[in-house]
Amino acid sequence: MPWRLAVAAAIVASTALGATLLHVRATTAGDDETLASRGLLFPLKDASRAIFRDNFEEGRPGHRHEALDIMAPRGTPVVAVDGGRVAKLFTSVAGGITVYQFDRDEKYVYYYAHLDRYATGIAEGKWLERGEVLGYVGSTGNARPVAPHLHFTIFRLGSDKRWWKGKAVNPYPYLEAR
Repeated sequence: MPWRLAVAAAIVASTALGATLLHVRATTAGDDETLASRGLLFPLKDASRAIFRDNFEEGRPGHRHEALDIMAPRGTPVVAVDGGRVAKLFTSVAGGITVYQFDRDEKYVYYYAHLDRYATGIAEGKWLERGEVLGYVGSTGNARPVAPHLHFTIFRLGSDKRWWKGKAVNPYPYLEAR
């Protein structure tokens, strides 16, 4: 992706000129190539990428967001952005009903949160095909009940392949427009 190369070059040039580098997004050139080649689907069925904005870098109380919040009516089907295995079904205070899905190479985990419920047949270890419904938009966890949405991100996994750990990668530039 040319714009990322330009940003990387600007960072290198700024650093060489003595500027202080405050924050660099976790995305690497390897992420760009791998994720761009995947043609990741937009995670809401029958919805357009045009309905949301990149809010990955926004602040939240005490931390950076590091995910996309995609507003949608409660019950909107959520689909697998890529083929891969369900690593974990989990309910947490913050994310509510969640799905962690490894990509086919187990280099990344796709994280879908605040679901209203899982789709029938979803289970840990199940292989999800790209575009397969895995759950439905909701407002579980710390989401406001009046604002159902999908909280979606990608984490680059470490060598230990822990579904709950990884470096956040902004999915926005990799989701296919529809």
